[in-house]
Amino acid sequence: MRPALPSWAGTLAVKAAVFITVMCCALAALLGILVHVSVTNQTVGQARDLALSRLKDATAAFEAGDSLGRGASLDPPELPPSLRTLAVSGKRGTMVADRRGRPTMWAAGPADGERALAVAVDYSQSAHTIAALDTAILWSSALAIGATLLVGAVAVTRVTRRLHTTAQVARRITAGDLDARVDDRRAKEPGRPQDEVGAVAVALDSMASSLQGKLLSEQRFTADVAHELRTPLTGLHAAAELLPPGRPTELVRDRVTALRTLTEDLLEISRLDTGRERLELDAEDLGALAARVVRAAQASHFFGTPATSGTTAAGGASATGGASATDGEVTVVIVRNAHVETDRRRLERVLGNLLANAHRHGRPPVTLTVDGPVVTVRDHGDGYPEYLVTHGPQRFRTEGGTKGHGLGLTIAVGQAEVLGARLAFANAPDGGAVATLTLPQSPPAPAPLPDGAA
Repeated sequence: MRPALPSWAGTLAVKAAVFITVMCCALAALLGILVHVSVTNQTVGQARDLALSRLKDATAAFEAGDSLGRGASLDPPELPPSLRTLAVSGKRGTMVADRRGRPTMWAAGPADGERALAVAVDYSQSAHTIAALDTAILWSSALAIGATLLVGAVAVTRVTRRLHTTAQVARRITAGDLDARVDDRRAKEPGRPQDEVGAVAVALDSMASSLQGKLLSEQRFTADVAHELRTPLTGLHAAAELLPPGRPTELVRDRVTALRTLTEDLLEISRLDTGRERLELDAEDLGALAARVVRAAQASHFFGTPATSGTTAAGGASATGGASATDGEVTVVIVRNAHVETDRRRLERVLGNLLANAHRHGRPPVTLTVDGPVVTVRDHGDGYPEYLVTHGPQRFRTEGGTKGHGLGLTIAVGQAEVLGARLAFANAPDGGAVATLTLPQSPPAPAPLPDGAA
């Protein structure tokens, strides 16, 4: 198994730094070896030539019966055995070895009989020169690697900073901020060559502008269609009320009512899409508001029988331990009541849509639980579709042959965002859909008024 790496190891800056360091080290090692080998060969060659030259002079002096000269002698005890063997065999050779603790270049050749004539040349200065050269190579390589790494880090950081900015803008666009743009200055400078990072930034800005334009066009079209439908639907509704009683009349009225509801939902979504909804804050008792929403749902015949009044202690517990009231097929459970400052109408709209969705697409029993600022609506049906849990509700999308337009939960999410609340969707492990609304501890700041509004 591959070892788990820390998160910072995957960043482009770290990868670039490792690559630059490895390449610099490899280049420095290669150049250092080449320089070391070249200088060493040159230095050793000069010392060998000098030793052989002295050996030639010493051999001539030995054959003439003259003194051998400085550094020359017959069968010196310090002569390396391998070089002595070579000289006795009738050949000349050189070798670097220590002599009395100092590096020495030896040159040896055959003499009278089985004796070896050797010359010793001091090699310590050349050895010190090579050692100093190796030290200089190491220090210069380290300085070069450090300087290259520093310059490379600065250059890579400039690129990664631009990439990080582009990624942040992409995440903002994903979160719904279609006004976000990279606006890379380098990509806008005329005559300046455009690099890949600038090309990505320009492409992202172009995509965001195109997406924003298409969404705004879609929103305007939806709002215009809904507005245009209101007048004929009002007339159609009035005409349906004048029809004589009967089954055909009920069908006409039912379809007209459904169409009016769809039109009002589209208008509400259009208002939410503008992002300039205004809150009307007031202090509300969350438990009482939840019970009121359930009674309103019963009055709308979402859950069959009318609501029954009364409150009993949950499980026989005391009033402080929690309370529940059963309204038809909906159970209101107060685990911990809370007083919140919120917009009552919008909060009722969110809870009402969640209850309506549980009635249409789930199965009883349906439970509405209040636990402080957290309100949960749960049914015991097949649960939410996978796409809804992962990506949230999508308008005009339903699955499994269920009826509806997918607007109820979309409106609930939009109104929750206006309230500053968080609405999450999940499926219970033992079956059923769970919608959790978490209200903010403090009310959100009011949205700015539209241009020209009083």
